[in-house]
Amino acid sequence: MNKKLFTIFFIIFLLLAFPAAALAQNYSFSVNEMIVHAYWQEDGTLSLDYTITFTNHPEGDPIDVVDIGLPNKNYDLSTAHAEINGVPLSRIEDSPYVTGIAVELGDQAIQPGQSGTIHVSISGIREVLYVDDQDSQYVSANFKTTWFSSDFVSGATKVTVTYHLPPSIQPEEPRWHSAPSGFSAEPTANIDDQGRITYTWENPAASPSEGYLFGASFPARNIPPTAIQKTAISDETINQAVNCLCSPFGFCVIVIFFIALTIVPQVIIARRRSMKYLPPSISIEGHGIKRGLTAVEAAVLMEQPMEKILTMILFSVLKKNAAEITSRKPLEIKVADPLPEDLYPYEKDFLKIFSEIKNKNQQQSALRDLMVNLVKSLAEKMKGFSRKETVDYYKSILEKAWQQVQSAQTPEVKSEVYNENLDWALLDPNFERRTNEVFRTEPIFVPNWWWRYDPTFSRGSTMHQARPISTAAPSIPQGSISLPTLPGSTFAANVVGGMQNIAGNLVGNITSFTNSITNATNPQPKTSSSSWKKSSGGGCACACACACAGCACACAGGGR
Repeated sequence: MNKKLFTIFFIIFLLLAFPAAALAQNYSFSVNEMIVHAYWQEDGTLSLDYTITFTNHPEGDPIDVVDIGLPNKNYDLSTAHAEINGVPLSRIEDSPYVTGIAVELGDQAIQPGQSGTIHVSISGIREVLYVDDQDSQYVSANFKTTWFSSDFVSGATKVTVTYHLPPSIQPEEPRWHSAPSGFSAEPTANIDDQGRITYTWENPAASPSEGYLFGASFPARNIPPTAIQKTAISDETINQAVNCLCSPFGFCVIVIFFIALTIVPQVIIARRRSMKYLPPSISIEGHGIKRGLTAVEAAVLMEQPMEKILTMILFSVLKKNAAEITSRKPLEIKVADPLPEDLYPYEKDFLKIFSEIKNKNQQQSALRDLMVNLVKSLAEKMKGFSRKETVDYYKSILEKAWQQVQSAQTPEVKSEVYNENLDWALLDPNFERRTNEVFRTEPIFVPNWWWRYDPTFSRGSTMHQARPISTAAPSIPQGSISLPTLPGSTFAANVVGGMQNIAGNLVGNITSFTNSITNATNPQPKTSSSSWKKSSGGGCACACACACAGCACACAGGGR
């Protein structure tokens, strides 16, 4: 074999043995501008529209293919369309380098020293919305922009990202998540030509080799439940985490440990904060006591649990003969017609929900609005008054209520005074214990309205008209009341247990319900970050290892 023939065979061997190295492209370019439109649809899918302007460096090879990272593999390639400088491109395939698509430019390749603008769109990307872990009635829509390998790209890029929210979303409903570094802290809100609410973030000097995570949350009411994901951790992410754990130096173990130390305390703080639903304006101390609040309003002022406040409203309308519970499981409330005249506005709104709305999800949403309005109404009433002095005043009313019960001379009178003061007694965080103490040796005569609360009680046996109670315990002739009795401990346990059960039937997850109210009445600053808004975009070769609730990160890399 002569020397020339040997050289030819050797070259062929190298090409077969190391094809990637032999065929590697020497890309070198900059990205002048990237404009991204993310359309969040009511069917739960995402449509993406990228416009990217490239400048190929004189020393670089022609840019003949561009990779666009997508949130996941749940897309239909046939919905993808592309063009460059207005010329349609027909060859779009799954990318071998990233989770996403590869757009081949063909004879429209961007030559060295030249610029070109590519426009790519794709629709129907599925499994991109997740339950918002701050509010179960909302969905979280997070998205990370595509990026290019730092081996090929240099310079700065003007990046503009616009969220187009579903058409049914109202202006006061959505919330944006904190923006990446370098972008405006708050997006520019607007309305597009389809009547959609839009959020736009912009950074004139972003890095083209970094993916930027954006997010927003909006009500889930019109999104099909099957389109909403329960967890944001994908199989790919799990596999990446396993690979990280198996790395020689275990760097990701340290990262995961650090995240745990960072996130867990934030979760604890968030749970504690969820009860702080009063707006900050109420804490601005005025002077004097705001008298005339109802027991329900006083409970809100004291930031009592939402299940207690809902139960207090329910008890109040039951006592006024405005409604009755006809079934505990499932919970069904029958509203009286006509209604009594002595109802408070929030009681009327409460009853209106159950008389006019039959859908459970819509009832829950309406109850949330009722509680938000109740908190805001109280905030208006408290303007100029001292919260501390007012809270102390209503605590004294609470103590007087217990004193009136304890000073009653007979079990019958004690029960009737207790019934009349029940709404105030419920303010006591030790309601169950104090009821047990007061009725330790005596039974409680079941209130005359109890059948409206507990359908298992006979209506006929409780038809007794309660008489007004004065501050002095009245004297009621022995035998004038014919009502069933319960041990004090049983009655108290029935009330306390009923709070959780009834509230759960009314609003589902009470923690999420409370969070949704706090987010509306005392929201955290919208520019602050929290654990559910964070994501990892690299490290340990874990490209787009998203650990955030509602993660819908578009991953790129590979860099063409």
